[in-house]
Amino acid sequence: MPFADFTARLSNGQEQSLAAYRDKVVLIVNVASKCGFTAQYKGLQALHDRYATRGLEILAFPCDQFGHQEPGTDADIAAFCDTTYRIRFPLFAKIEVNGAQAHELFAWLKAEKSGLLGRTIKWNFTKFLLDRTGTVRARYAPNTRPEALARRIEALL
Repeated sequence: MPFADFTARLSNGQEQSLAAYRDKVVLIVNVASKCGFTAQYKGLQALHDRYATRGLEILAFPCDQFGHQEPGTDADIAAFCDTTYRIRFPLFAKIEVNGAQAHELFAWLKAEKSGLLGRTIKWNFTKFLLDRTGTVRARYAPNTRPEALARRIEALL
C-alpha cells in the first residue's frame, strides 16, 4: 500500500489522511516524553523550522512500548510537546509500533526498511525518511540526532 493511502489519528482525535503529505519529504518518528532521547524534539523542531517551507513534513507518533516512557494521554503528550518544545509539526495519537497491535503505517515502514533487529523498532525516536514519491529512503537509529539528517533531507528537497 502506498504511503499516501494510510490514515492515522491526530492527538486531538481527528483522523488524518496521509495523502495530505503527498509530494512532500516526510520524516516519521516514534516519540516519547520521558525518554533519554526526548530532547531530540528540539532538533526535530529545528528541522521543521528550517525546511517546512521547502516541503519537509515531520510526523511524530507517540509510543509507550519502550520502558513505559510515554504514559500520558494524548492530551497530556500534546501539552508537554507544546509547553516544553513548542512543537509545530503534526503530533499523532499514541500508537504501538511493534507486535500484533502495531499501527499499519509502522508495519509498512518496517517492511520497507528493516533495521539492526530486522523488522522490529528498537526504541523511541527511530526515524524513517521518505522522499516526495512516498518511498522510504532511509531508516535511522534512535541515537541519530535530527540535525545529522539535514544533508540527506536537503538532497531530497
